Amino acid sequence: MLDTTQSDTAASEGERRGCLFALSQPPLMIFLAVIGCLLLMASLHDLLLL
Repeated sequence: MLDTTQSDTAASEGERRGCLFALSQPPLMIFLAVIGCLLLMASLHDLLLL
C-alpha cells in the first residue's frame, strides 16, 4: 500500500528547488530578456552599422 503520510524528508524535498524553478520567476525572466535584448541590439549595431 502507498504511504501517504507527511514526513520530515518529504517537507525538506519540497523546499529544494532547482534552476528551472528559478527561471520560472517573472522578474528574473524580464531581467534576462532585457539583458538579452541589449546584447542583441549591440551585436546588430556592430554587424550592420559599423
